[in-house]
Parts: sequence; structure tokens; C-alpha cells
Amino acid sequence: MTLAYGTGSPGRRRFLGLCAGAGLGAAACTGSPVQPRTTAPTAGRPRPEAERDAPGTADWRLGATGPQDAVAGYTDRVSVTPGEEFALHVSTTAASFRVDAFRVGWYGGRQARLIWASGRIPGRARPAPRLLPKTRTVRADWPATLTVDTAGWPEGAYLLRLEAESGHRRYVPLTVRSTEGAGRTVLLHAPATWQAYNRWGGSSLYAGSPGDYASRSLAVSFDRPYDGSGADKFLVYERALVVLAERLGIPLAYTTGVDVHRDPSVLHGAHALVCLGHDEYWTPEQRAHVTTARDAGANVAFLGANTCFRRIRLEPGAGADARTVVCYKSSFRADPCYGSRPDLVTTDFRLPPAPDPESALTGVLYEGFPADAPYVVHAADHWLYDGTGVAAGERFPHLVGVEYDRVPHGSPLPGPLEITAHSPLVCQGRASHSDSAYYTTAGGAGVFATGTMRWVEALMAGTGELGRDHGMDGRARAFVTRTTENLLRTFAQGPAARHAPPPRPNTAAVYSAAG
Repeated sequence: MTLAYGTGSPGRRRFLGLCAGAGLGAAACTGSPVQPRTTAPTAGRPRPEAERDAPGTADWRLGATGPQDAVAGYTDRVSVTPGEEFALHVSTTAASFRVDAFRVGWYGGRQARLIWASGRIPGRARPAPRLLPKTRTVRADWPATLTVDTAGWPEGAYLLRLEAESGHRRYVPLTVRSTEGAGRTVLLHAPATWQAYNRWGGSSLYAGSPGDYASRSLAVSFDRPYDGSGADKFLVYERALVVLAERLGIPLAYTTGVDVHRDPSVLHGAHALVCLGHDEYWTPEQRAHVTTARDAGANVAFLGANTCFRRIRLEPGAGADARTVVCYKSSFRADPCYGSRPDLVTTDFRLPPAPDPESALTGVLYEGFPADAPYVVHAADHWLYDGTGVAAGERFPHLVGVEYDRVPHGSPLPGPLEITAHSPLVCQGRASHSDSAYYTTAGGAGVFATGTMRWVEALMAGTGELGRDHGMDGRARAFVTRTTENLLRTFAQGPAARHAPPPRPNTAAVYSAAG
């Protein structure tokens, strides 16, 4: 039974679902169409900054998840615009369940607000997932349980909390995306990366059900729940930055990498784009759109490491386009695009058959895993560190990890670049460095990369919020928080090269001194 909390036309989705359901996985060099989508007018919509001081909800956290089959679900779309509908697909061993939709934000420190709640909905345990043998793709393919109308929902990042009658709970993430980003700071969520690591049903892009790399999926589907809490990657690598940005009150917009791939219009006229703590998997189209925005003067912040490392394709799934993330990685010669469209072959961006290192955009290059090292300030007088009180050589234990980037010394750089932090480390027995770096472009954009995947996590260091903080403490939290505030406030003003001190190119000097 499907409960309708709104109306909609399923024709195109049903057609795509029937086409995809008849196949055995990606078998041709294809992708989801890249075209602008028609959306509802924005006049009268509540804007994110209006939510800053709204009353929050203390009871948004998860509690006990129970066994994996206790309750789980997924949406038929990674994002909607306010007023659009989405379908929620749920399986539970309980007789009934309910759904609460929480919008993540500042809310006076409560960090979320209850926007919508369902009544009790009859529960049903759904069958085991399908495995598409050609690409070892796991799909749940459950029928829709209810349809939700988002009329009146403010743009932003949402956690849909499923609560079974048994008391067990699990999240389903959803972005209520913005259609206009002019004059705003656009927060870019990373569902393709969430899905790449998702092992629900036994397989991810890293390992199959036996647990080994050789049996991994070559394509993964959004038509299944996420493992763990249902939103682990968002909670660890994204949520704290959303809360901080909303606390600052700067004009914000929200989108996902999947949406930028399809339609870059939210980036037109944007003052800044913020890529969050772990955003590894990008399509060539997404990368091209972000590069175009940068070249037009949009500032870009990379608040993690390993960003834009893997080239992917988005292909249809059970119910719509762009529901399957394809990445053959080291098996790229088996990619159907190999030999005909080298620019679409799904492997690391820096590798053949169409090498295009991510450093051309980020200014830094992913180098290694696992790492755990102090973050060492180099340019203590840089405007990013104003008000932190740091001195050159000051260290923040454990802030570098678990993956890291460095400036590719000796390789072409995307613009005049200054290394602001230069942190010695040892990764898999090899001595190296992690770098934070800032560069500017001819169009006026400023671009900053932290060079560490723990930056967003550090916004919660010492609070116990995540149950672990890698040894980072309140001192690291204060430093990262102030630095991030400086970054967001400066970037929110428009092209940073026009109003902030320029970078002082120092790559050769830094690496010469480091030996």
C-alpha cells in the first residue's frame, strides 16, 4: 500500500524503472541526460537565513538503530525543490512506523528543527535486495510506502528519521535544494560519495559481500538504504559545517553534486561554493560546471581531502535517471566507455586514458591513506587565521588525517598559490607533508583547500558529538571554527581576490626548506 501525502505523475519514472529493471547493470557507454529541469517559482519561499533564529528541536538525534532490518528506507530522489514530492521506500519488521523530517541548522544551538511529521504508517518487511550480476550492483527495488509533499519546507539539509513501533530508528538523508544561488554561498552535499562507501546489502565500490576488493560493485545504486545510521557520511563530514554556516547568518543555498552534474544554474552568480569533508566522486560534468563557476569569480572552499579524485558516470536506476553511480576504478579497461569515450572512463581523474589531475581545480593533490599527524601552521599571518592567535609552527595534534592532500610541487598550479599550513607526516612508511593552500584566479575567485579530511570533524572535536574525535581537542575545535568563520565570511562577500589580501606564492620556498 502506498500512502499519498500529495500527488504527482509517475509516468516518466515508471518508464525508466521498467527499462532499468529489465537490465543486468551498466553495459553501455551511457549516462543520465544533462539538462536543466523545470522547477517551481522561488517567490515567497522561505530562505535558509530566515531559519537561523527559529525555535529548534532538541529531540532530533537517532537513539537505538536496532538490527539492520528493524527499520530502513530510502527516497526516490537525492533532492527535491520546495513543493516537489518524493517517495519514501521503507521496510520494517515492526507493525508500524512513523517519519519525522528534521531540517539541520543552527536554531539557537539545538541544531535541527522539526518541519514535518507523519502519523503511524503500517509496516511491512520487504524482500532481500536484488544483485545485478554484470556490475554486482545491489538494489532494494522496494515499492513506495508513502509520498511526501514538501510544500512549505525551507531549502536545506534534512534528516528523515524513521521510528519503528519497536522504538528502533534510522535516518534517511534528503536535500531540499535551491534553484537560485546568485549572491549566496552554495553548500554542496556529496551523495555520490555517500553511496560509493555504502555497504547496505553487502556491496560497495570498495568490497563485495565476501569482503574483498575483487568482488566489489562496479556500480552502486541509490535505490537502497544507507548502512549504519542511514546518514553516517553526512553526520561526520557535513552536518557541523551546515550548522556553523547557518549560525553565521550568511546567505546560503543548498545543492548536491548529482544536481550540479545535471544543471549548474544554482552556481550562476554565486559568491562561493563550499565542498564539504569528503567529496571524492565527481562526474566530468560536475567538475566542468564547478570550474566554470570558479573562472566566473565564484570562490571555492574544499573543506576535506581526496576531493574530486574519482571520475564517475551517473546512469538510470529503478525509478529515475541519475540513480546509479558507476566507477570501474582499477578495472577501467572493462568500462564500456574504454576505447570510445576516454573522457568518460570511470577511474581516477589523474590516470589514463584521459588524465586530468584534480589539482587543476583544487590546488592540491590527494596523496595517501591512512594518516594521523599534527596540523602545522606555516603562514600564521594569513587572513584565514585572523583572530586565532596562532604562531608559525604551531601544531594541532591529530587534525591531519585520515586522508590528506599536498601541493604538487613541480607541477603546474592553477594560479598564484600560498601554502598556509605545511604538516609533516608518515603514511605507510613514507615521509611526506599535508598542505593547506590558497590561490586566486584571473576572474577574482579565491580557492582554499584544507588538505585534511578531519576539518569538518574538528568543528565537533572534544564535544563527544560523534563518539570519537581521533584525539582532537577543544583547542583544535576553536582554531578550526575561527578559521572557517573567517573563510566563510570573506568568501560570502564575493570574489575574494578583489577584497582580501592576495596569496604570496611560496611553494618552491616551502618545499626547498623542507628538503
